[in-house]
Amino acid sequence: MPEILAKTSMGSYEITIANLSLSQVGKRARSLIKGNKAFVVTDGNVAKYYLTKVKESLESAGFKVESHVIEPGEESKNEKSLFILYDKFHDFGVTRLDLVVALGGGVVGDLAGFAAATYLRGIPLIQLPTTLLAQVDSSVGGKTAIDLPYGKNLVGSFYHPMAVIMDPSVLTTLPRTVMNEGMAEVIKYGCIRDLDLFDQIKSNRMDLEWVLERCIHIKTTVVAKDERDTGERMLLNFGHTVGHAVEKVAGYRNFSHGQAVAIGMVTACEMGEVLGVTKEGTSEKVKACLGKFGLPTECDLPVDEILTAIRSDKKTLSETIYFILLKEIGEGVLYPMNAATLNQTLREVLKHA
Repeated sequence: MPEILAKTSMGSYEITIANLSLSQVGKRARSLIKGNKAFVVTDGNVAKYYLTKVKESLESAGFKVESHVIEPGEESKNEKSLFILYDKFHDFGVTRLDLVVALGGGVVGDLAGFAAATYLRGIPLIQLPTTLLAQVDSSVGGKTAIDLPYGKNLVGSFYHPMAVIMDPSVLTTLPRTVMNEGMAEVIKYGCIRDLDLFDQIKSNRMDLEWVLERCIHIKTTVVAKDERDTGERMLLNFGHTVGHAVEKVAGYRNFSHGQAVAIGMVTACEMGEVLGVTKEGTSEKVKACLGKFGLPTECDLPVDEILTAIRSDKKTLSETIYFILLKEIGEGVLYPMNAATLNQTLREVLKHA
């Protein structure tokens, strides 16, 4: 049962990777939490498989349990859903000694995490990620957020969980398309920091537990050095600047997060080649790897709308957008870009739009 220690400025928390570990959530929570109430947030897809198991585990550890099920999808990650959670917490009598459990993928983790971070100025949180994307990325590192009409994740906080418990066996209930979307984040880690991981993915020689450990090790190492996302941690946003813009322009409907990040990674590689930062041929290698999982590598959305969305991105600092480019596979770099360079380079790459 691999355990990885994530170090933060406020202490450390354990990330556990173990099959059938959802049945041990109550025991783990009881070792961390002083209160006697646990509020589980999940979505309609996950609830039918795992909500009862998690509630029973918490109840067996002496917790009084309540839950709330949101509609699946990015459209639920908004202020309306957030304030519904606040009302539910209030009605259940949640205190600062009690527990919020995020059971689901990235949307659930972000929404429940932000609600926990802000209600009563902070309630203990445990993340139970149930998608590959959430297990390798969004459940670790303490980022929580909701979307606004003009951009993704624009209201949020850095709020680390008490623990992250990953059960790889839950991935067997995911549709193949959702697993493939999670592979976009796995490929991201290979692109920015781990050529061996990228080569393993490309040659289909992956062991799932090895992939989880490898990705989480990269993320926890980077986050420990730059917890507030102002330097090295920005590398983890490779593909996300354009990816978030694609999601926003498409109305959070036509492209999932993983699909949008796949488009964003290829676009970043092509931009890097145009700018002379990225080794020629890198974009084709990334395209080929993404193609093994049926992930898109381009879109036909209007360039002007994508540019507008990018300019409201969190990675814009003092009129400069910080793009993540690659020197080559395995080596990501932070590349500051002014508006004129962004405009010219992105238009050149997205001529078809």
